[in-house]
Amino acid sequence: MRKARFAPAMLASGVFAGMHSLDYAYGRKDMDGKTYGEELQRIGWLGAEDVGARKMHAYFEYHIEQGPILEAENKQIGVVTHCRGLWWLEFTLTGKEAHTGSTPMAMRVNAGLAMARIIEAVQAIAMENQPGAVAGVGQAKFSPNSRNVLPGTVVFTVDLRTPDQGKLDRMRAAIEAKAAEIAADLGVGCSVEAVGHFDPVTFDPTTVARVRKAAEDLGYSHMNIISGAGHDACWAAKVAPSTMIMCPCVGGLSHNEAEEISKEWAAAGADVLFHAVVETAEIVE
Repeated sequence: MRKARFAPAMLASGVFAGMHSLDYAYGRKDMDGKTYGEELQRIGWLGAEDVGARKMHAYFEYHIEQGPILEAENKQIGVVTHCRGLWWLEFTLTGKEAHTGSTPMAMRVNAGLAMARIIEAVQAIAMENQPGAVAGVGQAKFSPNSRNVLPGTVVFTVDLRTPDQGKLDRMRAAIEAKAAEIAADLGVGCSVEAVGHFDPVTFDPTTVARVRKAAEDLGYSHMNIISGAGHDACWAAKVAPSTMIMCPCVGGLSHNEAEEISKEWAAAGADVLFHAVVETAEIVE
């Protein structure tokens, strides 16, 4: 299973769009304490070109859907009109390490239990904010991470997304408030840091229309779709007219070794991308 190593996501395009400084990006650390800048240097990918030196007339990004909708609807092309906004909230819960066998239940300060209750709250808050809202927890780190010791510290990240700005901010506030309440009830310390964020994105109507027209002209079945994942196009939209093209993926699997698309899906998306880009290039003065 693949995962985002550094937070926030899309660091490079975020720097290009002026959302992050180079120093900020280079200083981001992974779970092992290695920095983004050091790792780029190690693999020989630390570039020397000035940020923003390459100007863009328009930006098109072709990607698998990373979800099950296009396949379920039997559509070849997803015309991406919007991208969900996102908050990544990293919670640090501080309890008391204690032996699981010899510590009475009523005398525990259980950071793991607090995390479990917060995860339930995240699920409930997402369901209360339908349609279009999603949230969940996919990463957690227990310390000392022993099978017979209650954790003294638990660090985990809540990922919440929706295309509605007001709903996005309300969900964040509700999750943080409920987490603080749960932690207080259990005597557990609770702190939170926003480690990733971008507002909902409405892609450029003209470039979106060119993608749709290309799909129609080429005879591919298509539908409007909202991207549930973050993409470089979200930051590129800050500096140039931008949009995305999506093709289906088998079972909606993504960030997984079983991720799969067909040659026909790949070819259809590439065909639409080519024609949309050529039409855009032909109108450049």
